[in-house]
Amino acid sequence: MAKVNVGVIGFGFASRTFHCPLIVCSPHLQLTAVVERHSNKSKEKYPWVTVVKSADELFEMDNVDLVVITTPNDSHFSLAKKAMEKGKHVVVEKPFTITSVEASELVQVAEETQKICSVYQNRRWDGDFLTVKKLVQNNHLGRLVEYESHFDRFRNFVKAGWREKDDQPGSGMVYDLGAHLIDQALSLFGMPVALFATLSNQRQLAESSVIDDFTIILKYPNNFNVLLRSSMLARQTPVLRFSLRGMDGSYVKHHLDVQEDQLKSGLLPSSPGYGVESQDRWGTINSDINGVHIAGQVETANGDYLAFYNNVGEAILKNDPSHLAVKPQDGVNCIRIIELARQSSDEGRVITL
Repeated sequence: MAKVNVGVIGFGFASRTFHCPLIVCSPHLQLTAVVERHSNKSKEKYPWVTVVKSADELFEMDNVDLVVITTPNDSHFSLAKKAMEKGKHVVVEKPFTITSVEASELVQVAEETQKICSVYQNRRWDGDFLTVKKLVQNNHLGRLVEYESHFDRFRNFVKAGWREKDDQPGSGMVYDLGAHLIDQALSLFGMPVALFATLSNQRQLAESSVIDDFTIILKYPNNFNVLLRSSMLARQTPVLRFSLRGMDGSYVKHHLDVQEDQLKSGLLPSSPGYGVESQDRWGTINSDINGVHIAGQVETANGDYLAFYNNVGEAILKNDPSHLAVKPQDGVNCIRIIELARQSSDEGRVITL
């Protein structure tokens, strides 16, 4: 069976946790090379890989078909562009790029080079989001009036790393967790007609003034609103994840998807129990469905981050960009919403798209 040879740029947290373990589990992919400038840790974990010291060296490897970019956000554009120009397919960590202009250019480069280009939006395969998607698509709550989605945590200090550095382009919560919330909403409902946002630095710590709190309201026709919320000061547990309200009923879900913690602990998609959420974490519904009043728990669908990489591998093997679940234009749309949210917050007004 033909496989796509994969080279990964970087072996930090994202690469070690979210990329390499999934790549090695995909029947369509073969982890071939890793870029590590100062160590060979990837070879300790995956003895068969070739460790190279620069992206340029990786781009010159004839036996690498797909390049996965897991570096800081401000390097995504240049690396992805050069990779495609060197004949490689690319997967870029969210949020894709820093600006929508850069993102649009990558779409154009992908078309010109006829290369597969995707954004790593693994949280489309969170079990809770897959459950919400089924509820919405099957109209189990009636006409939706409000969709509320949270990624909250409690961290009243600055964590080491580039994501909370003031001088690092693309740092802060909106480019991080916000990109996931925005992408999930856009994949389910499409682009809004207007939005309003408040972005702030709530913790007021001397070491960092990056955005650590946001509320983004996406406005759709028929008075349907999407509320996206993230805070670094949400200490009460369990945290709210989803709250949906419709004309026939509502659905509420607490707790975060289990896959990140499972991957951190060394569990793989091939491991028993991977992606399975225990019953005490399931969401609850109260709705009229097909003339029957239903009130109680809703079993959470199994999470499946591996589906992202399986889809990318299939698209490359089929040479069919239309097969991609996460298309590069999705990345453009996500970054555009981030830009407009910043404008809305700065100007204190609703922005019409």
